[in-house]
Order: sequence, then structure tokens, then C-alpha cells
Amino acid sequence: MEEQHWTPVTFDHCDHVTGPFYHGTKSALSPGDELTPGFGSNFQGGRVSNNIYFSASIDTAAWGAQLATALSGGEGRGYIFVVEPLGSFEDDPNVTSKRFPGNPTRSYRTREPLRVVRELEEWQEHSAEELDAMLLHLDRLREQGLDVIED
Repeated sequence: MEEQHWTPVTFDHCDHVTGPFYHGTKSALSPGDELTPGFGSNFQGGRVSNNIYFSASIDTAAWGAQLATALSGGEGRGYIFVVEPLGSFEDDPNVTSKRFPGNPTRSYRTREPLRVVRELEEWQEHSAEELDAMLLHLDRLREQGLDVIED
């Protein structure tokens, strides 16, 4: 696999990143809805999120949709929406260079709203086995106190 040069994405330097962008969630939304920070985290109970997370990768958004749904005890695979950031954004520090060199998951976060453009109805979900393995991994991190979200 060819290594690509990575330019960090910061609030002051994000215009070079182009979409489309995706947000995976457990929630049914409508075009025009705006996602804003300040609500409960899908990944840590009792935590209010200061950011909204999104990706330029459908695969990454699929993880967001499936994990948010499973962690909430919901049924189904969740939803993926094409979104438009309404302000500046930065690399998601929870995965960028902390867990992976550069930003291979093309994950970002913003403190500004994301506007829902449309639902992405056709997308490949991760298998039940992959989802179970990821949930087990998250449980282990939680047990070890390593499920830290830099928010």
C-alpha cells in the first residue's frame, strides 16, 4: 500500500479537506437538521460531548452508526448521513496519530454545527462478528480505564 503524505487538519487549516462528509448515528434525522455539540456522548455514559464527529469515509461512519446503536441498546444498524460542516474543524485527536499514523480513518471533529444534507441509504455494514469484536475491545478498554475520549 502506498504511503500518502499527511497534512494535519486544524481549525485554522481545514479548507484543503473536501467532502463528501458523513456522520454515523443511532438517530433518525432529516435534511436540514443541524447537529450541535453539548449532548450526551454515544460512547461514554454520563459524558457531554463538546464536539460533533464526522468523517470523509463511509466505512468510518458505518462504525459510528453501528456502535452508537449497539451501545444504546437499539436495534438495527443505525443511520449514515451526508453532512456539511458549518464552521472550521480539525483532525479527531482520538484516532489521529494517537492510534494511527496520520488520519487514515479521515475522522474530524467540530464545535460548530453539522447540517444534514441527506441520508445515505445504501452502505455496507460491518459483520456481526466484527461488531462483536469491536464492542469487546471497547469493554476491555473501559475495564482498563483506557477508554479516554479527548474532547
